[in-house]
Amino acid sequence: MLRRRINRLLGRDERRADSRTINVGHRTGTSNEAIIPAKFCDNRIVSAKYTVWNFLPKNLFEQFRRIANFYFLIIFLVQVIVDTPTSPVTSGIPLFFVITVTAIKQGYEDWLRHKADNEVNKYPVTVLEDGLRIRKESEKIKVGDVVEVEEDETFPCDLILLQSCRDDDTCFVTTASLDGESNHKTHYTVPDIEKDLDSLNATIECEQPQPDLYKFVGRMHLYTNNQDPAVRSLGPENLLLKGATLKNTQRIFGVAVYTGMETKMALNYQGKSQKRSAVEKSINAFLLVYLCILVSKALVCTTLKYVWQGKPGQDEPWYNEKTQKEKDTNLYLKMFTDFLSFMVLFNFIIPVSMYVTVEMQKFLGSYFITWDQDFFDPEIEEGALVNTSDLNEELGQVEYVFTDKTGTLTQNNMEFIECCIDGFQYRYQDANSEVDGPCVTDGPLNKLQQKAGREREELFLRALCLCHTVQVKESTERSQDQVDGLTDGVDGLGVDGEGIHPPQEQIGLIASSPDEVALVKGAMRYGFTFLGLESKTMKIRNRNNDVEMYELLHVLNFDPVRRRMSVIVRAKSGDTILFCKGADSSIFPRVRQEEVENIRMHVERNAKEGYRTLCVAYKCLSAEEYNQADKGLKEARLALQDREERLMAVYNQLETGMSLIGATAVEDRLQEEAAETMEALQGAGMKDAPPAKAGVTRSWSSSNQDFGFIIDGATLSMVLNPSTESNAKLYKSLFLQICQNCTAVLCCRMAPLQKAQIVKMVKNSKGSPITLSIGDGANDVSMILEAHVGIGIKGKEGRQAVRNSDYAIPKLMHLKKLLLAHGHLYYVRIAHLVQYFFYKNLCFILPQFLYQFFCGYSQQPLYGAVYLTMYNICFTSMPILAYSLLEQHICIQDLLDNATLYRVIAKNAMLRWRPFLYWTLLGVFHGLLFFFGVRFLFSNPALQDNGQVFGNWSYGTIVFTVLVLTVTLKLALDTRHWTWINHFVIWGSLAFYVFFSFLWGGTIWPFLSQQRLYFVFANMLSSVSAWLVIILLVLLSLLPEILLVVFRKTHSPNTRQLSDGRLLQTSRINQFL
Repeated sequence: MLRRRINRLLGRDERRADSRTINVGHRTGTSNEAIIPAKFCDNRIVSAKYTVWNFLPKNLFEQFRRIANFYFLIIFLVQVIVDTPTSPVTSGIPLFFVITVTAIKQGYEDWLRHKADNEVNKYPVTVLEDGLRIRKESEKIKVGDVVEVEEDETFPCDLILLQSCRDDDTCFVTTASLDGESNHKTHYTVPDIEKDLDSLNATIECEQPQPDLYKFVGRMHLYTNNQDPAVRSLGPENLLLKGATLKNTQRIFGVAVYTGMETKMALNYQGKSQKRSAVEKSINAFLLVYLCILVSKALVCTTLKYVWQGKPGQDEPWYNEKTQKEKDTNLYLKMFTDFLSFMVLFNFIIPVSMYVTVEMQKFLGSYFITWDQDFFDPEIEEGALVNTSDLNEELGQVEYVFTDKTGTLTQNNMEFIECCIDGFQYRYQDANSEVDGPCVTDGPLNKLQQKAGREREELFLRALCLCHTVQVKESTERSQDQVDGLTDGVDGLGVDGEGIHPPQEQIGLIASSPDEVALVKGAMRYGFTFLGLESKTMKIRNRNNDVEMYELLHVLNFDPVRRRMSVIVRAKSGDTILFCKGADSSIFPRVRQEEVENIRMHVERNAKEGYRTLCVAYKCLSAEEYNQADKGLKEARLALQDREERLMAVYNQLETGMSLIGATAVEDRLQEEAAETMEALQGAGMKDAPPAKAGVTRSWSSSNQDFGFIIDGATLSMVLNPSTESNAKLYKSLFLQICQNCTAVLCCRMAPLQKAQIVKMVKNSKGSPITLSIGDGANDVSMILEAHVGIGIKGKEGRQAVRNSDYAIPKLMHLKKLLLAHGHLYYVRIAHLVQYFFYKNLCFILPQFLYQFFCGYSQQPLYGAVYLTMYNICFTSMPILAYSLLEQHICIQDLLDNATLYRVIAKNAMLRWRPFLYWTLLGVFHGLLFFFGVRFLFSNPALQDNGQVFGNWSYGTIVFTVLVLTVTLKLALDTRHWTWINHFVIWGSLAFYVFFSFLWGGTIWPFLSQQRLYFVFANMLSSVSAWLVIILLVLLSLLPEILLVVFRKTHSPNTRQLSDGRLLQTSRINQFL
């Protein structure tokens, strides 16, 4: 009760209503009705993650959710609270560096989002208020405002179209930024409303905001002179979506119904789920191993300390008597404190700086994809785009490729190839493929040996000219790419063998689908020309150059469930005809079955050849049938509840008992180098599963394919969603086994959700294979988001796929280099980076651990605090960063020429446990050699000319010097591709270490209470023995590496040669896979 009262006091309903009522222009519906302003959100778009006030706490919270950052925070707090052997600075500075760099990167990315939001929110728009045109910012638009939009402007919110400057009360829009469709869509004004919008008195009742771009249910109530309000139905054809662009229409006026974050565009921009690469998972696994090593070292040293102190005289020697406070401390508390102190002493075995180095490597490395000129497409004047740099290395691990067909494998440039009328085939003159059925051709066609009757031919061509939503573009607005050049020859669709000459003028066509334009153009080539739609009248010119006029009564729109569309027209003779076209699976069950067989043969043959097929049917409606259908359609379109179900029932009733006329075949050619690209990916060990609308078999080499599998969407639905739950796992398992044993799988006529389902099924199968999805349209977004790596094609279907992808490329052929070259190199680089970081930190901390056995487990540091702090940040960070950005162990051209090289690194080969064990053993070997080699030197206490002995800080400095030299030169030996940057950072890092050590040890720093390394480095280098042991230990450490390099060059001069399809390993690490 209390909650309900509070909601009422605050003006909120306890439950959200199913619909909203909007006053157009904020005017009341009747004169005696007071306006109660409804609360709707403003028109601001917010995509940014942070604000000025919450950035610091929110960002810090997110960063410390990462286990390594949280671990080092705990270590830092322990150093502050507990008396530990090292200063809190040693952990605080690296942690601060990592947190700061990451915060700057994320802050910069969020600033870009704020900038983009402001560009949208501050965009000037024109609003009609009290008869005046007022300019205001987009974010100030309110629901109910009447907004003016001019040509080529984007709609600032979701609008109901009230008025258009076009005579036919329509406007054209492109929704490429929403659903990926770049073709023009036609929208209609609300019929029979006031032309003077200032006097318009109306309310709109519509559904609450929902994300479906293709659904809208509403109705408008028009009030005039205190009469009963007239009601007009509102549907998707009246709704102009935010983000869409007005085309070929000078000006429109619309009323805002959804604003800001309630627009369909905003509701569709849900955050992408965070994708994690296989490398990141390996890092976490290795990190747990090193945490176990760290805890084990701390436990061993703590245990041995108390065992050693248990001996007589060791617990409290004469030179180090305990204070009274120490004597009163609880033994277990003291043991726990010592354990924490050892954890702090050895904590540098965990490479926290590796995370920031990996972040920088991914961020900077992504620019190499953006800068690659091979990805530049001169047609769109764009190159590749990286939306997510976190998955660079995943490009080198792909096992399954899921690709869309139209616009991805093909050019999405439709061309009418042939048609079939009553079983007789009609082709263009330039067609040269074989034909079947009753028709026989002999070379270039001038006429066919057998044809359908003239009446059936004209009926078929009239159906193509009338059953569509194509609009004719005015000649003054024509653009070259949208104008039909009627220059191709036609076959013998003439009368008595005479060819038909097409009309001389050229006509520009606008449609929401390139298929429809291709069919209308095909009819033009056979003598029937669509002249346009004016005031609900469709005009066509027949082959006798006579103009035929048909009244357009209803359009039964296409949808992916029905997979067909229909129009109802009335001829001058008074006959009412329904023309229908759609997929064969949708049309065949709705026509007379005796008409199907002749057409089915041609449809199946065309589908096998890779053509897009549609069947065409018609039905003559009696006056009674039409009146009943007209009444049902009007009632259904006015309904707010269950409108789609009611419309579907009327559609199904109308579209039964039709007569089949024929079928069409439209070609969508393969993209440039599409076949070569897919064959290269198969050679690299990847399997293909293109969820396509039709087969892609023409011009496709199958010499390397062993088995293929074809399945359609209906069958797939039965497999993935069986009626009985008991068979679900069995069907999925059997289907998955079949797919995994095939080289390629072709999925036809799939819904977007089915694409995502099949990707998810493979992704979650045994072994968790890495999947990649690539597409160019909005219907591909679901599978792009589902796959490990999503690739968007900058094609003709807009940018929805591009915006939701991880990477975007202009054409499919660029996928070859993206995976085989960039992906291969990125994986090798980052795998080496990860293993190298763990190795060099183990080399760093192992001598510190061994030193405790010789200092009574007193937690005495071996290295100076400044060396502990600078080791990972300055002395060894830049060489591995440069290596991870520039290394090319194999040249790019060889990677492209030999696709099998991709298989060598498949299944995370370089980050498995065996190579990890190798690197760990190498770190143990080097750590032991550093410590005991220097200890052997110190067996002679007099190492200086004056007889003065070296102390423990000299001991640690010599070990540290050998360490820095060895790990840096080890990386130099691993480098195969040298650039001036590699030389600069490798030799520059060594020079900086020497310079810094001289500077730090040779200067008295006033901010230090004690200077343990004062002149230690200079004195060390004054000893010939120290020089000798440094050089000797570095050579001994790298000797196996040097011998291996010499051996490889002697016996394998070409490091990139192939043996039985496998790479002769060029990196020593790969020999341990």
